[in-house]
Amino acid sequence: MAKNNQNDGTVAVSAESLASSVRAASKGCGLPPVDQWNPPFCGDLDMRVARDGTWFYLGTPIERPELVRLFSTVLRCDGDDYFLVTPVEKVGITVDDAPFVAVDFEQVGDGLRFETNVGDFAVAGTDHPIRVVRDGETGEPSPYVLIRCNLEALIDRKSFYRLVEIGETAIYEGNDWFGIWSGGVFFPIILAVDLDI
Repeated sequence: MAKNNQNDGTVAVSAESLASSVRAASKGCGLPPVDQWNPPFCGDLDMRVARDGTWFYLGTPIERPELVRLFSTVLRCDGDDYFLVTPVEKVGITVDDAPFVAVDFEQVGDGLRFETNVGDFAVAGTDHPIRVVRDGETGEPSPYVLIRCNLEALIDRKSFYRLVEIGETAIYEGNDWFGIWSGGVFFPIILAVDLDI
C-alpha cells in the first residue's frame, strides 16, 4: 500500500508496485468496478497525463503502452480530481486536460464509434455525449467525447476535421447550429451564423 510522504503530500510508491495492485484487482473480464471501491486516500502520486495523452511518472514518459492501459482501467474522476483506485488504495494524479485522447472514429450504423489512445471505444450518443469548448481569447475549439464514468477524451485534430467534414446544420435549442449527428442525437459545434463561409 502507498504511504504518505509527510513533507510534500506525495506518496512513496512506485509505478510498478501500484501496477501489481492494479493487476491483482483487474482479474476477470471488463473494466474493474472502481466506482464501487472506497479505499483510503493515500496521497498524491507523481504521475501526470499530458494534454496529448502521454502519461508521465516522476517526470518521465511511461513508454510501455500496456502499463498505461493498465493504469487507465483504474482511473476515476471525483469532481475535478483524478485518482487511480484499487480495492486497497486511492492515489491522486494530475490530468492536464482530459485523461484520454480520441485518436480515430468510424461510422457504425447511425453512430460514430470513437477509439481512444488507451484502447477504449465509445459510440457517441445520449450516454457518450460530445461537447465543444471554445477558448475565450482565441476561439479555438476543444472537442471532447465522454468515454466512461466522468472520463472524457479530447478528440484529436485530424478526427475533429473529419467530423467537421460530415457536419450539417440543424435547429438546436431554437437556433441554427452546425454540428454532427450520432446515435440519434445532434451535437452542436458552432452557431451557423458564426461559420466562416
